Amino acid sequence: MEVKDLYQKFKACSAASTDTRKLTQDCMYFALKGEKFDGNKFVSQALQGGSKYCIVDDKNALLNDKCILVDDVLESLQQLATFHRNKIKVPIIALTGSNGKTTTKELIASVLSTSYNIKATKGNLNNHIGVPLTLLSFTESLDFGIVEMGANHQKEIQFLSEITEPDFGLITNFGKAHLEGFGGIEGVIKGKSELYDFIKANKKIAFINTDDEKQITQIGNYGNTITFGKKQSNDFVIEFINANPYVSLRFDDKIIRSQLIGDYNYGNIAVAVTIGNYFNISTKNIKKAIENYRPDNNRSEIIEKASLKIILDAYNANPTSMVAAINNLKQLKAKRKFLFLGDMFELGNEAKQEHQAITNLVQENFNENIYLIGENFCETQTNAVINKFTTFEDLKPILSSLDLKDSTILIKGSRGMALERILEFI
Repeated sequence: MEVKDLYQKFKACSAASTDTRKLTQDCMYFALKGEKFDGNKFVSQALQGGSKYCIVDDKNALLNDKCILVDDVLESLQQLATFHRNKIKVPIIALTGSNGKTTTKELIASVLSTSYNIKATKGNLNNHIGVPLTLLSFTESLDFGIVEMGANHQKEIQFLSEITEPDFGLITNFGKAHLEGFGGIEGVIKGKSELYDFIKANKKIAFINTDDEKQITQIGNYGNTITFGKKQSNDFVIEFINANPYVSLRFDDKIIRSQLIGDYNYGNIAVAVTIGNYFNISTKNIKKAIENYRPDNNRSEIIEKASLKIILDAYNANPTSMVAAINNLKQLKAKRKFLFLGDMFELGNEAKQEHQAITNLVQENFNENIYLIGENFCETQTNAVINKFTTFEDLKPILSSLDLKDSTILIKGSRGMALERILEFI
């Protein structure tokens, strides 16, 4: 079926879905395939769950005239998303980066929503499936759509940019994330910069943090940029004040006190301030939106528990974000400090040296209460004050016996480590 004909069917539907457990009445169900599942086998459930149409690529799934056969369901989903995006013509802001994507997206959404009708990527639906679903959730009544793009290998951001066709783009940073897929830090820079490549090729607008020399290098002498940062030559000058523990900054003679910890969040806040001001939102509303934003979902959350201050940053981890979190803890004032650090995944051949580098950093700056969890950390060379555990199950028995009174505690590791489980025992 031609995408234009499929689109006519989609217009009669309430939403797009790929999960029979999360159907809405009169939605369009896309029967995606994966290594361990085949959505074609759940068409009957989708129809019973209220789907108006089911898009399938298996003839055996043609149960009735509500089932539409295509060559490839995933490709149809992606093509339909781009077709829809061009029909509704909503201005789209796309962002990617190694760290801080979701926080930055939420900050931008909070600021823009004070004056505009906006919709943004839900959660971390930022891949080749999530981005099309996000686009299909946009309607022509929106003033802006905000699309988060994730990637773990070359050409992925290029592909997502071609699906999304953004009008504005920004990269939070280039860090040591997904090194295995990208082929090292230079591969990360090249891969993430595919968004800037698209922006330049299509004469769109890029928001550039000039405090990050790598971003200036990647955008080159492209003139269609909006610059921000600490330099007086920027389009928007945003002064960093401090991060003890929360980030404060000054813009337009007003101090903005966020509820985000760590100076590494300065850039994420600064771009939200910049975008808000660029789209004529008052500094008063920008300040209010940022100061009211609280992180959640295990991302740099501050949890107060009795005499404890817990920094829960267990959603994910890579060498760059781990260094930032450790350095932030070092700067904080506290009677006692504890570190629970879990393995960092997807580092490939660089896993050993990167875990050793983090271990060295910890040993240089802390002399007690250090707990490393995971196979990679267990293989590092450490001194006597560091406690190492191969798995969380190995760590569990000692958690309830620790004297944590009057402490600031950092919990950070990759998603697969699920270190938020520590909260149950302290």
